[in-house]
Amino acid sequence: MDARPLLLIDSASLYFRAYFGVPESAAKAPDGTPVNAVRGFLDMLSTLIRGRNPDRLVCTLDESWRPAWRVALLPSYKAHRLTPAGGEDVPDALEAQVPIILDFLAALGITAVGAPDHEADDVIGTLAAREPGPVEVATGDRDLFQVIDDARDVRVLYCGRGVAKLEVLDDAALHAKYGVPAAGYADFATLRGDPSDGLPGVAGVGEKTAARLVDRYGGLDGILAALDDPAAGVAPGLRAKIVAGRDYLEKARDVVAVSRTVPIGPLETKLPTAPADGDRLMELAQRWGLAGAAKRIVDTLAR
Repeated sequence: MDARPLLLIDSASLYFRAYFGVPESAAKAPDGTPVNAVRGFLDMLSTLIRGRNPDRLVCTLDESWRPAWRVALLPSYKAHRLTPAGGEDVPDALEAQVPIILDFLAALGITAVGAPDHEADDVIGTLAAREPGPVEVATGDRDLFQVIDDARDVRVLYCGRGVAKLEVLDDAALHAKYGVPAAGYADFATLRGDPSDGLPGVAGVGEKTAARLVDRYGGLDGILAALDDPAAGVAPGLRAKIVAGRDYLEKARDVVAVSRTVPIGPLETKLPTAPADGDRLMELAQRWGLAGAAKRIVDTLAR
């Protein structure tokens, strides 16, 4: 029998999708407070647990959505998502629901963990590197494709089209999709850029060219070394573009790379079969008008 996986949840990725996927009008507490993100998130968890059958599960959190050390390297990192007050631009109705999600997770007995000055991606990268496999990472964030590792049996469940239509990506599937292996994905993403994260990429280098460069030279170290080697065969026009973007590349590579060494203590990863605090769960379900979602996840845990 195949071992059951550790399921790592990119919580912010899922609750943002839940908020925009479930209308506020469809899920309100008795006092009128929107709880659409809470309901959607709990139902996504239920769907993932039923579909993937994990025996361990951790919900990862952004303790810092824009870590200072990444901003120091690349000031444009997520800068377009800053509010005038310096916080993240999140809908007020969603921001108010995040503590409720954490309350439900605590009552269920599902571990939720973040790390100071790090994003959930870094927590996922660290746990995927240290915890026994198999590991499956549920996310809508392409940056996490870099944690795929066939040798350690780490796969990504890409939720770009929702948790009911997962793309299960191992190294072969990623290579078929982008033309690069998981080990080269961070360098590929750095070259290509990502406007949603404030990463400009190298001007004039698109996705196909970035993939060809990584495939030919093995990654940024090989690409940058090729700039100084006349025998490397870099076309003059392309060479000029990379030279112009060299300073960006050398800084951005450490911004894009997911950390695997975040100091996180031992965690309880075992997926509970019953709520840790049934009375508290019932209280939350009644207060927020989410008896249906609470029952669905309790029934899923008891399977």
